[in-house]
Amino acid sequence: MNKSWKVNPQNTELAEEFVKVLGVLPLTAQLLINRGLVDCDKAFSYLSPSLTDLHDPFLLKGMTSGVERLTAAIAGGELIALYGDYDVDGTTSVALMYLFFAEIGVKTLKYIPGRVTEGYGLNTGAVKSLADSGAKVIVTADCGSTDHESVRYASGLGVDVIVTDHHELPDGPPPAVAVINPKQEGCSFPFKGLAGVGVAFNLIMALRSRLREDGFFTDGVAEPNLKDYLDLVSIGTVSDMAPLRDENRIFVSLGLKVLANTAKPGLRALKEAAGIKPGPVAAYNIGFGIGPRINAAGRVGSAATALELLVTDDYAKAVAIAAKLEKENTARRRIEKDILDEAVEMVEGGSNADDMGFVLASEKWHPGVIGIVASRLVERYGKPVVMIALDAEVGKGSARSIRSFNMVEGLKACEEQLVRFGGHKAAAGLTVERSNLEAFRISFIEHLNATLTEADLVPVLELDAAVTLAEIDLRFVSELASLSPFGVANREPLLCVNGANIIETKVVKNKHLRFKLKHNGSTRSAIGFGMAELHPIGGDGFAVAFTPYLDDWGSKTSAGIKIKDVQPPQRGV
Repeated sequence: MNKSWKVNPQNTELAEEFVKVLGVLPLTAQLLINRGLVDCDKAFSYLSPSLTDLHDPFLLKGMTSGVERLTAAIAGGELIALYGDYDVDGTTSVALMYLFFAEIGVKTLKYIPGRVTEGYGLNTGAVKSLADSGAKVIVTADCGSTDHESVRYASGLGVDVIVTDHHELPDGPPPAVAVINPKQEGCSFPFKGLAGVGVAFNLIMALRSRLREDGFFTDGVAEPNLKDYLDLVSIGTVSDMAPLRDENRIFVSLGLKVLANTAKPGLRALKEAAGIKPGPVAAYNIGFGIGPRINAAGRVGSAATALELLVTDDYAKAVAIAAKLEKENTARRRIEKDILDEAVEMVEGGSNADDMGFVLASEKWHPGVIGIVASRLVERYGKPVVMIALDAEVGKGSARSIRSFNMVEGLKACEEQLVRFGGHKAAAGLTVERSNLEAFRISFIEHLNATLTEADLVPVLELDAAVTLAEIDLRFVSELASLSPFGVANREPLLCVNGANIIETKVVKNKHLRFKLKHNGSTRSAIGFGMAELHPIGGDGFAVAFTPYLDDWGSKTSAGIKIKDVQPPQRGV
């Protein structure tokens, strides 16, 4: 797809101040400014994340009530159940809380619902099962904000529910003892972008603080070091594509360091299964290695398997479970390819190419994989996509959006045709009765067509600055490491050169393209992953967008260039 390039405005005066105070290069200073940093103190904190910069967890609305109920349960010996969503965020949240309670000597039940058999959220069947097992308190993780009926059902059984979640609350908070969600109305917590595991971590921070005040930690009960749990927090945060700023940046930056030397047998086995070498771990390793393997359990197997891996203290058991997850991840990739091929055929064989999005459905699709495929279709066509796996009289759907369309608001406009829905601006889940499927499709597409324009469908490439190739040296790419971890809301720096000469290109491994560039007297080699179809391309006057990186391949370390887009002459910025 053609892309629109947009270069961030440059603030030379503030950049000069950052250069003097922080001792960074002017280009690095501009990258900090582009990330919303407007003074030296904030820029310094950004470059040096610290746990001391975390917000007071009691600022989260509902936290005081939740902590009071948990401390009463602990003091009274009541059984606490931990109930999490089946994705990575929910699984790591339950693992985090389970390990914390175990460390302080409190027994808990843990429960992850089946994606296919039970679906998303707190369900009454699970509530009944946990109540029958003796649970008096249920703490949800990464779910519960929209489960009004199940919360009321639990109350009727004499079970109190504490909701910890980060999803939207379209109908207001459920009638729980406590709802801890930064997105609820009236919550004074300054950062609204926490993942579910971030909310859960704030809960155990607050609970530990209250237990300390109550004199709980004595010679017999040591006070846990919560930093040891940041490996789980970083995995859940990155995998859920939460914005890597504010608290999330602290969690992930410090959590990656814990993950590099984690003592948890399950994570050690998982890293080995994912082929992650000993040493530093990057957010990329979570997003493409660890996260998909945990997710595979919930998508094509049972998320309870992944949870057991995360909490086990037996390394041999962990290796066996990790091997099972590896097989499930391989199966997930195969299923994903088959569904993607069929979905592409539906789109390109259909008669609605001018519509602003797609609603696709099939009885053959696995509900645990359609979300991934929907994301692939959004990348391919640049339009919002809803994919629905039909089973008997009900369809379970996954929706993925583009930056210019709020998916939750779009589904709310069609809520009369839906059984339920929930999620974020960019991604959501839904349930629809087969008899209402066509009505939903028509209503949703009509809403898209009325809301979006052709301009909304053009992807925007946000560039940090226009530079010369000579500026991309070893010192600069070394300074870039201090801006990591990269991900949502803290993307890898994207730069461009205008008027470049592409001297030659060479296809690598049938799909990548090696470039030889010349610009302002400097000649450099660059790689364009997945760009083989551009070969051959050459000549003067090209605009090239790229990401710098530290290339440590072989025995020599150098400044590398990953090309992201190439615009022909006269199309630059």
